[in-house]
Amino acid sequence: MEYEELKIEGRNPVLEAFRSQKTIDKLFVLDGCKDGPIQTILREARKHDVVIHFVGKERLDALSDTKKHQGVIAVAAAYTYATVEEILQNAREKKEAPFLLLLDNIEDPHNLGAIIRTANLAGVHGVIIPKRRSVGLTGTVAKASAGAINYTPVAKVTNLKNTIQALKKEGVWFVCADMNGTPMYDLDLKGPIGLVIGSEGEGVSKLVKENCDFSAAIPMKGNIDSLNASVATGVLAYEILRQRGI
Repeated sequence: MEYEELKIEGRNPVLEAFRSQKTIDKLFVLDGCKDGPIQTILREARKHDVVIHFVGKERLDALSDTKKHQGVIAVAAAYTYATVEEILQNAREKKEAPFLLLLDNIEDPHNLGAIIRTANLAGVHGVIIPKRRSVGLTGTVAKASAGAINYTPVAKVTNLKNTIQALKKEGVWFVCADMNGTPMYDLDLKGPIGLVIGSEGEGVSKLVKENCDFSAAIPMKGNIDSLNASVATGVLAYEILRQRGI
């Protein structure tokens, strides 16, 4: 099956997309444009907490497939996002302790797709990504997930730190991948858990890391010092699965 990222171009089509409750990942608007229709679109975008990028005409022209964008292009998600509560409900229905995966700074769609695929196979109940500094559920992500996107819910949140704090009140504790952390075999990774993975370049951001309970290091023996994010996810997720006795 082929999946395509949906670009919606032009003022009326974009406005209708918002009004029909289509999930919009990003909105690109011509910088400096302040006329009525654009302002109406911006109000709708802010009401739905959509990430807005104000860009020059050259950027819009490059993004446009039709070259008739009228100063605005919306990028719609290829799939509908879940809520964090729906992910927790997924765990309840399976009568399992929540196993959540939170991704910080994962902007490569192939990485995200591969991570969702691994998450599904490792029994993760859902994936949580931030609205900013993260790729959304594009067609490329769907293809890279090899179909797992149909079975593993993905939630998009405004702030990972706040989400972690809220989930701690639900009894979930958090471990983040960090090469300077405690070796993963020395940690107790059982119970309700959220695994936090950052990009291989930047890792988990400082603020998110500070809100985690532990940091886990993957033992390495080689000449380079980091793993691809999707590989690191697999190693840590399967250690959690092993400790759960599954």
